[in-house]
Amino acid sequence: MDREKLEFLESKALEIRKETIEMIGYLGVGHIGGAMSIVEILTILYYDKMNVDSGNPRMKERDKLVLSKGHAGPTLYATLADKGFFPKEWLHTLNNGGTNLPSHCDMNRTPGIDMTTGSLGQGLSAAIGLALANRMDKVDSTIFAIIGDGESNEGQVWEAAMAAPHYGLDRLIAFTDANKMQIDGYTKDVMGLGDLKAKWESFGWHTIQIDGHDLNALSDAIDAGRAETTKPTMIVCDTIKGKGCSFAEGVLSNHNMAYTYDQAKDAIAALES
Repeated sequence: MDREKLEFLESKALEIRKETIEMIGYLGVGHIGGAMSIVEILTILYYDKMNVDSGNPRMKERDKLVLSKGHAGPTLYATLADKGFFPKEWLHTLNNGGTNLPSHCDMNRTPGIDMTTGSLGQGLSAAIGLALANRMDKVDSTIFAIIGDGESNEGQVWEAAMAAPHYGLDRLIAFTDANKMQIDGYTKDVMGLGDLKAKWESFGWHTIQIDGHDLNALSDAIDAGRAETTKPTMIVCDTIKGKGCSFAEGVLSNHNMAYTYDQAKDAIAALES
């Protein structure tokens, strides 16, 4: 990736990170930890890799994203608003009555959301369904999915892990946000996942492990996934829960955290310094 593009993507990641902190802070409570750990994944997808059009959000040939860990919706909302899918003014309605931006993603409420999510474990199966539908309809586009490492305690994830290679879904690229924490504690203590790269490989996936906050590494991994022509790709992303938020980074209680608007402004100022 050339320096100019990298600097653009870094600036966008910073903008999305600040917008997400501010949005949740305006509400006063939200899933800041898991939202912060996927900022770079969403940045590389929406500003570099995905074929999407805010003027035609239901374009048949679009690439689609299933954010299976739907509680990280605020980061996706910040991204979609910046891309012009809906007015940025909506961001201050997060999880309020009548909002188009509920705490978890809802395809019937929010322009640009491709799948309703939030019941953990289900999103990868939905992404497989979208990939199969594309094949049946002869639509040449890529389906992306983001799952959590805590979410990977769900058995349905591993049913989906078997299904995608069985059907040879080479136009399916998934990410595991391996931030090593979940609502009840550290993932290794709640239900250890072992070597995720080896595990996904054993299920028949083309598997790559990277630093999930490294935009260059994300770009290369997605390109490698698109070059794979026989099987789905899983990109295991080593991430930090709460990344970049001064009061939440690496804090075990950051899954769903209450904080004030003043705290949000202080965290944003720290990112800008």
